[in-house]
This record gives sequence, structure tokens and C-alpha cells, in this order.
Amino acid sequence: MKALLIALIPLALTAGGAHAQEHVHGAAQPDPHAGHAMAAEAPDPHAGHDMGAAADPHAGHAMGAPASGPPDVPTSADDPGRPRRPPPPRAARSGPAHAADALWGEAVMARAREGLLRENGDVRATAVIIDRLEARIEDGETAGLWDVGGWTGGDINRFWWKSEGEVSTDGEIEGEVQALYSRAISPFWDVQAGLRQDVAEDGPDPTHLVVGVQGLAPYWWEVDAAAFLSSRGDLTARVEAEYDQRITQRLILQPRIEVEAAAADIPELGLGAGLSHVEAGLRLRYEIAKEFAPYVGVDWSRDLGGTASRTRAAGGSTEHTAFVIGLRAWF
Repeated sequence: MKALLIALIPLALTAGGAHAQEHVHGAAQPDPHAGHAMAAEAPDPHAGHDMGAAADPHAGHAMGAPASGPPDVPTSADDPGRPRRPPPPRAARSGPAHAADALWGEAVMARAREGLLRENGDVRATAVIIDRLEARIEDGETAGLWDVGGWTGGDINRFWWKSEGEVSTDGEIEGEVQALYSRAISPFWDVQAGLRQDVAEDGPDPTHLVVGVQGLAPYWWEVDAAAFLSSRGDLTARVEAEYDQRITQRLILQPRIEVEAAAADIPELGLGAGLSHVEAGLRLRYEIAKEFAPYVGVDWSRDLGGTASRTRAAGGSTEHTAFVIGLRAWF
């Protein structure tokens, strides 16, 4: 009996261990390979190849917090993204300011640099512009008109002169001449200041102080606007605008408008305060050459406000329509 108990103890211990494993892992699963011979194992297709970790596309890149400064990119020497360069050695500044001076001489190179500046950045030019030189035919009578000007100087500073006026049917001349300093304040606009002298056979010939602007407005309108203060204290203003509508390479239609105003009544000139005169015209010119273009057209004008009242009181007409034929040229 004692020998039987000793023989059963190992069996009980084995059964208790298997029961404990069932409580922990559940029921034991049958072996799917039970009863099969597992002698030869299928060959590994990747045998002989290194099957370590897959290549990381971000390998070599820091994937933590973003860099605190800009990347080192070759942009310009002053860009903070580039490494700071050391200053040039002291010997680099010991020679002449211009390296060519050491070879050709300072005097020779000074003349060469002066010529380069003059030809490329300080060009002096002169132009004469005949904007309108025309005969005006109204009610069978012919009068004349001129509107010319010119300038000399560079791109920034110029001297401008302008003159315009009329020759009436009976030969009387009435006009003006302006001498102006012109300075460019933007690529398309100049500010101008100077003097204007009136010329009239049967009226006062005052001198005026002139301040104005001239340039190219949006939609390619050429604008010339100025205020005039006469030696008698009369303040007047005038604005002219014209536009070139190209029909063909040589045929151009030009609408033009001019408006005048006075700050107060000027009896000597027959002007009333406010808008005093408006003129609108349409001219068709043919460019035989860029510098030479005859034209034909029509021009309408009317006195306004107090000026119209003074014109009617003097027995004149406040409205005029004329056929014009003329020439536009420049050189």
C-alpha cells in the first residue's frame, strides 16, 4: 500500500500542473502539425539577403522639434540664413579704391568713369514738339492757332518752354510764353514751376507765376495742369488732357479736352469766377513719319458761368464750332 501511494504522487503532481495551466491560458489547443512529418523545411526565398529594418525615408533627418533658424541657403551675403563670413584681410584694402587705377592710372580711369556716367545715367537731350499748328475755319473765316513746346535736360531735371496762342481773322495776336523748371517725381509725372508772360495787342500783358504737373495719367491720357498767379494777384488754372487712339500703325484718332477756371472775377480779361471756358476736339492724323503727321478734325468750345454772361453782354458768341486742319511734328 505504501508503495502504491508513492507511485501515484508523481501522477497527481503532473495532473495538478496541467490543470493550473488551463486556468491561466485556457484549454490546451491541439497541435495542427500532429501526425505530420516535419523533416525537410521549405527553402527561405529571402535566404542570403539582409532582412534587417526597412529603409527609413527620414533617415538622417532630425524628427524632433523644428530648427530654430532658417536653413543655410545660398541667397545673398546679407541673408541671416547663411553663415557669417569673416571680414576681408586688411591687405585687401591697402590698394587703390578701383583696381583698374593701378594698371591704367587714376586720371585716365576718372575720365573713363565720367564718360560712362554721362552716356548711361546722365544723358542730356533736347526736343522741340509742335503739338498743334493749325488753321481753324468757322463761318467761312479762317483763324490760326499754335501750341508748341520743348525741353532740354536729363531724365530727372529739365528746362521746359511752352507757347500757345491764336491769330484772329483780322490778324490780332493773343498768346503766352512759359519758361519752366521741370523735375520728375515719379516714372510718369513731372512737377513744374516757372514764369508765364502773356502777349496781347489790345489788352494787359501780365506776368504770372506758374506751378503745375505734367505726365501720363491712367489709361494713357497725357495731362498738363497748371495754376497761374498774375502780377496783379489774379489766380487762374487750366487743365489739358489728350489721348491717342491708334486705329492703324499710321492712322491715329486723338480726342482732346481743355478746361479753364478763375478764382475771382477778372473784368480786364472778361472772366467770371469759377469755370470759365471748356474746349473739346477730335483730330485724325496720319503719320507720314513718326516725326511728321498732318491732321484734320473738329473743335468745339463754350464760355461758362460769369464769363459767358460777360461775353454775351459784349455782343459776342459764347459757343464756337470750327473745322481744323493742321500739323503735328517733333524733332
